[in-house]
Amino acid sequence: MITTMLSACVSQRGRAFNSVAATGAALLLALALPATPAAAQALGYAAQPPQFAPFESDEAMVVPSEPADNDVAVDANEDAQLPDRLRRTVVSYPSKEPAGTIVIDTSNTYLYYVLGGGRAIRYGVGVGREGFTWAGVQTITRKAEWPDWRPPAEMIARQPYLPRFMAGGPGNPLGARAMYLGSTAYRIHGTNDPSTIGKFVSSGCIRLTNEDVEDLFSRAGIGTRVVVLPKSGSHPIEARATPRPGRQAMNISASSID
Repeated sequence: MITTMLSACVSQRGRAFNSVAATGAALLLALALPATPAAAQALGYAAQPPQFAPFESDEAMVVPSEPADNDVAVDANEDAQLPDRLRRTVVSYPSKEPAGTIVIDTSNTYLYYVLGGGRAIRYGVGVGREGFTWAGVQTITRKAEWPDWRPPAEMIARQPYLPRFMAGGPGNPLGARAMYLGSTAYRIHGTNDPSTIGKFVSSGCIRLTNEDVEDLFSRAGIGTRVVVLPKSGSHPIEARATPRPGRQAMNISASSID
């Protein structure tokens, strides 16, 4: 009887030991294998952080291909990369606005710099996307070369992941030049993404290629009148375009229209 009881006790202990060993082996195997989403949830792993929405700021951000340097020359071929209709050219432009006025045709993504005598320089521009176009009259109150970028509070509220400050340079979304309109957050500026010219892409600012904004910057001074036309689907105001002149012919001095 005693021998039988001892044998049963030993057998029970052996089964208990085997059960503990099997449980331990299973736990080690679970830790060694990659956790599935269900396993991660069961073990209390933190969820993956939410991914940011695609960058949709007023100024499309492009990583510069070389270190930012305020003295780096603008690519002289930017204008040549644009479709013909968006390249800088002199056009016949009947307007009551005096020479030296900037007129922005939002619907057709053109900016006109009025020369007087029924002519204007026409530039291709990028304008506000749906819901961000505007119309009115402003003046240029400040000008800056290779401007720093400080996104306004309204833009940060929409896109809190934006940088609060970016130093001027080729990688800066404001490009080579900026002209600030009145006391608003709107600007006429360059861009580090010429492919956006001719499109409705911004939060209300007007952008040109860096080559074109440098040209406009040299003509428009502080106090220049800027007329922004509403988006109405109208045809261009110009009567007809004249043949595109050579680059030297475009060097119309600011003094010639004062």
